This record gives sequence, C-alpha cells and structure tokens, in this order.
Amino acid sequence: MKGLAVLVAIALICATALSRAGERAIEPAPPPAPQSLDAAQITLGSRLAAVGDCIVCHSAPDSAPFAGGRALNTPFGTIYSTNITPDTETGIGSWTLAAFSRAMRNGVSRDGHLLYPAFPYVHYTRMSDADIAAVYAYLMSRDPVRATAPSNKLIFPLNFRPLIAGWNLLYLHPGPEALDSPDSPAGPIGAANAAAQNTPNATNIHDPQWQRGRYLVDGLGHCAACHTPLNLLGAEKRKAALQGGTIDGWDAPPLTALLQAPTPWTREQLVDYLRSGLASEHGAAAGPMRPVTETLAGATNEDVEAIAVYLLSLQTPARVQLSALPAQAASQAEDRRAERPFQTQAATLPGATLFAAACASCHSASAPMSTNGERPSLAQGTAVNADSPRNALRMILDGIGWQGSTSAHFMPPYAQLFTDAQIADLANYTRARFSTREPWPSLDAAAVARIRKESRQP
Repeated sequence: MKGLAVLVAIALICATALSRAGERAIEPAPPPAPQSLDAAQITLGSRLAAVGDCIVCHSAPDSAPFAGGRALNTPFGTIYSTNITPDTETGIGSWTLAAFSRAMRNGVSRDGHLLYPAFPYVHYTRMSDADIAAVYAYLMSRDPVRATAPSNKLIFPLNFRPLIAGWNLLYLHPGPEALDSPDSPAGPIGAANAAAQNTPNATNIHDPQWQRGRYLVDGLGHCAACHTPLNLLGAEKRKAALQGGTIDGWDAPPLTALLQAPTPWTREQLVDYLRSGLASEHGAAAGPMRPVTETLAGATNEDVEAIAVYLLSLQTPARVQLSALPAQAASQAEDRRAERPFQTQAATLPGATLFAAACASCHSASAPMSTNGERPSLAQGTAVNADSPRNALRMILDGIGWQGSTSAHFMPPYAQLFTDAQIADLANYTRARFSTREPWPSLDAAAVARIRKESRQP
C-alpha cells in the first residue's frame, strides 16, 4: 500500500506539472524609448544588477556584456546563458516589464517556455516589484547586441523542458517570504541563536540593516545557489542552506562557519573582501568568486555592509569559538602549529624544494609581497585550511588571471609546468607548512588528475 501511495503521488505531481508546462506567451512589444527611462531608476538597477551578478553569467568570454553565451556546467550537462540586451530578435528587447517580471518570479520566458533553474528565479522571485522594474530599466538602457546563444547540451530526458514544471512544483515558492518564515533557506534561526549566545556578531533580526541583508543574500544575491549542496534533482538542500557547495569545479565554502577561520571574519573584513576580492587577514578571491567580487564593486557600500551583517548573524553557536577572537587568533594558530609533530617534518617533504623554487618569492614570510603588500600568510587562507584539497589544487593549476591593474591580485598557473605528482607534493607541503590541520588523506597524483580534468587549464 505504501508503494502504491508513492506511485499515486508521483502520478499526481506529473499530471499537475504537465498541465502547467505550457504557459501563455506574452505578446512582443517594442523596447521602451531611451528618453522614457528614468535616470534614477537606471542607476538603482545598475547597483542591483551588481548584487545579482547579472553580467557574470550573461557574458561569455571575449563577448559583449549581457549578450549571453556563457557555458554554465551542471551535473546534467551544459546550459548556455541567454542574451539579455535589448536586441529585439536575440535578446529581451521585445519583452515588456510584465514578461520580465514573470521570468524573474516564475521562470517563464516571454514566449511561454520554461526556463532552466540554472537561472536562479527561485531566489529572484523574492525581489520587490520596484527592484525588478529597476533592473528591467537598467537592462533596457544597454546597447542592443545581436547574439544567439549555442544550444544547450543536456542529458535525456532533462532536455525536455515541460519536466521543469514538476521541478517548480517541488522547489519554486513564488513571492517574498515573511521575515519569520521557518522555511527560509537562510532564515533568522542562525541570527536568533547567535544573539542568544551573545556572540560578537549578534544582531537584532528586526534591524532594518539585517533585513536588507537577508533580502539581498536570499533573493537578488542568490548566495545559496553556489554555497549550498544540491540534491539529486539539482535543487538546493534547504536544511543545509549556505553550508557549502561545489560550483565550476571549485568548493564554495560554508558561509555559516566564518568564525571558524584561523582569524574569525569581522564585518569590515567581509565588506573589504566582497568589494575588492581581498581581505587583509584571510586571502584573495579566486575561481567563481573572483568575478562576483568584481561586480560587487559596483554595488553600494550600504548594501554590501548589509550583506556582511546578515551573513555574520548566521554563525551557529555550535561553531562559534568565542576564545578565537581576531586579536588572539594569529598567536593561537602559531601555538597550535608548534605543537604538531608533522610541522617540523614539513621541510623534509618532496614539495619543499618545489615551494622554494616556485612559491617562496611571493609566499614566504620575508617576501616583498607579504611584507610590503600586506598580503596575508597562506596560513590564513581558506584553501589551505579546508576539509578538501580541491581549491588548493585548483589554485595551483589555474592560478588567478592578470587583470592589468596594480591593485589586482595575481598568481600564475602551474598546470603546464608541474606533473600531477609534483602538484600533489606541493599541495601536501603547503598544507603541512602553513595549516594547523592534519595533511589531506589520499592526496596523490591520481587525485590531482581528477581535478585537472575539471580545470580550464590543460
């Protein structure tokens, strides 16, 4: 009987989904005249688009901004982002505000076809009408670009769009959430617990700045899309919201463990990192996070501060180490490091010579980059202290690209210089030399080879 009930439930979901799979088309309309767009609304829209990282996903390498074509790799295949410039044939120039709002709230294109949830409408649905209208005005003020994205490459039957209706029934909850909603993916539970424990980052959840931060993180900023593990259907595990995920071959670290870093994050450090990609006590943004910080530079400082306030309120009491305050963390880390027997053996590891030759000129304690540039030690970095070696390996393989700016951070890639075995040795040495944790188990040439296949570098 239980099996029959499950089959009946599945059949009902499928039938309901198919009944909603065909949405009506909204008639095309000419784009609004540039002189009809409100300048203040466009400015607001540009700042909101920066928080939403619209340009990151909707711009392919070496192509026009917002013209689409960027490959988004998913466990189910590759989805290419669409053109969101006001071109009337290949972009959204023929979309009315109503059509744009429907896409943002319900994941439905102007012509009625369902959008894949790689477009995070499950988060954008929480935006206010005014903010959606501002983003629409900003996009309509851009120069139209004629560009058609490549066809998606998804496994069967997931390339059958009507199935998305069933996914939406399970995971799309349209409209803003109430402040005290118990189902909020990043709701006030963490903040309430933190306040109860009187942590350094405790915040009143009814404070307007906290509420603004929650609105941006959970909605437009869609932070959980990267920093939350996914289930078998590619949906976020709501009970593990912001507890870490994997994106583009990189580990997105948990945002609920910011006080567990060797130097616990402060609000000021988090704001600096989000706006510049560099935090003085933690390290530099790399991988998918780097372009996020580049676009957040265009957001208002007030919005980024609100994001920081909200994220720091989510640190759960079980993870808070009240003794590890920023002023004490560095010396405590050195004390713990001195107690580890393998720390004294690091110099004998095979990677020590490689580090001296390729890395020490930037990352040794006496290197000019560290002494004059005020760059943090590798001991402070997330990658070296992480549970998984994935990000450390990706950093060594891919590096951080040069942006031609004196304020930008840079690291050359070593994918073509070192063998898999050498990269494993280098990562193991770095972990032993700088981390306060035990070396990664089973980090060898085979592990590097698996990560190398996911890397952009050959």
